[in-house]
Amino acid sequence: MAEHNNDQAGSLPKTPHPALKQFDRLIGEWRISGPDVEGTIRYEWMEGGFFLIQHFDLINFGERYTGIEYTGYDEDTATLRSRLMGTDGSRFMYTYGFEGDTMYYWFGEKGADNYSTGTFSADGNTITGQWQWPNPDGTTGGYTYTLQRQ
Repeated sequence: MAEHNNDQAGSLPKTPHPALKQFDRLIGEWRISGPDVEGTIRYEWMEGGFFLIQHFDLINFGERYTGIEYTGYDEDTATLRSRLMGTDGSRFMYTYGFEGDTMYYWFGEKGADNYSTGTFSADGNTITGQWQWPNPDGTTGGYTYTLQRQ
C-alpha cells in the first residue's frame, strides 16, 4: 500500500478495491506446519473491508516470530501491498498476487527472488506452499509448509 494517501483525503474511495476480495478465502484461523515452521495465523477484515489484518505467532528455524500485518490495495502500484510489524522491531513490506488457486507473497516488490507460493486445496481448507530466497553464497534457501484451516 502507498506510504500514505494524504493527497487523496477529499476523494478516498467509498468502497474497497475489488482485488481485495481475493483474500476472502483466507479469513479465519490457520495452523501452519512444516519441517522448519509451526504456529498459528489468523486473518480478518478491518471494519470497512479496506484492509486485511494478519496476526501471526510462529516458530521458524527455532526462533519465535509474532506480529501483525495490514494489507490493502496500493493505488500507486496497482498491487495488493502490505506492511508487517513484528515484535522484534521488523517493519517489512510485502506484495501479494493471485493466479487461480495459487497465492504469491513477495518480500518487497512483485517479482522479488525472495517469495512464497501457496496453493489452495479444492475445498479451500489447506494451503500447501514453500518459501524460497537467494543465499549470499549463491544457493537457494527456503522451506516447505502446510496451512490447515482450524
